Amino acid sequence: MIKPIDKNKGRLRRHKRVRGKVSGTAARPRLNVFRSAAHIYAQLIDDDKGVTLCAASTVGKEFADYGGNVEAAKKIGLAIAEKAKKAGITEVVFDRSGYVYHGRVAALAEGAREGGLKF
Repeated sequence: MIKPIDKNKGRLRRHKRVRGKVSGTAARPRLNVFRSAAHIYAQLIDDDKGVTLCAASTVGKEFADYGGNVEAAKKIGLAIAEKAKKAGITEVVFDRSGYVYHGRVAALAEGAREGGLKF
C-alpha cells in the first residue's frame, strides 16, 4: 500500500530548519505567517522576550471578506504594516513558516512592503 505524502510534516521540518537561523529582536522583529484553508494570520514577534508585538488576521471583526484568497492576504499585509508603523517598527525579518513563497504568502509580503515594512 502506498502511503500519501504528509505535506504539513515536510512544511514543519522546513519551518524548524529556518527557525534555527531566523530570529526576531525588538529592533527588527520576525514577521511570522500562518496560512490555513480559510484564513491567513500574520504576527510581529520579538523572540528575545518571547512576545507578540502586533498581529493581524482575517478572523477578526474588522475583516468581513473571505480570508482564503490572495486579495485577503494582501489586505492583511497592509494591516500588519499599519499596526507596525503605530508601534514604531519599520524593519522586519520575514518568516514564511516553511510555506512556498507563492500565492497568498507572497501577496501578504507584497502588501506589507507596500505598507512600508522593509525586509
